[in-house]
Amino acid sequence: MNSYTLADITPGMTESFTVTVTTEMMDAFYAITGDNSPIHMSEEYAAGRGFPGRVVYGMLGASFFSTLAGVYLPGEHCLLHSVESKFAKPIFIGDTLTITGKVDEVNEVFGEITIKATITNQDGKKVTRGVIKAGVAK
Repeated sequence: MNSYTLADITPGMTESFTVTVTTEMMDAFYAITGDNSPIHMSEEYAAGRGFPGRVVYGMLGASFFSTLAGVYLPGEHCLLHSVESKFAKPIFIGDTLTITGKVDEVNEVFGEITIKATITNQDGKKVTRGVIKAGVAK
């Protein structure tokens, strides 16, 4: 876990990590949210919609923005203020995702940073874009 303070952070700083989406993650997300949409639950339904498998919950993918901010950039001194997510392409079970954040702005008056974030799959395709605003301890 990183522990950047506001004084340590400058525009252009970048951090990233990778994760592979598993069936267990999908099951845990369902257990927490109760979202039983057939596109997430049924191979047959997803195939009927033209997908190669169950579509991963968009918010499961976007939840990695929390890990990005809380563990990597800035890390332990972070308090999320907002996360805006845009889902560009579907994610599938077994996809290996790279979550990357780049500091776009540091606001010293409000003790807040803005991070532009992306999630790309193993084929280098952007699947999710985000803008994270996070408070950072001085």
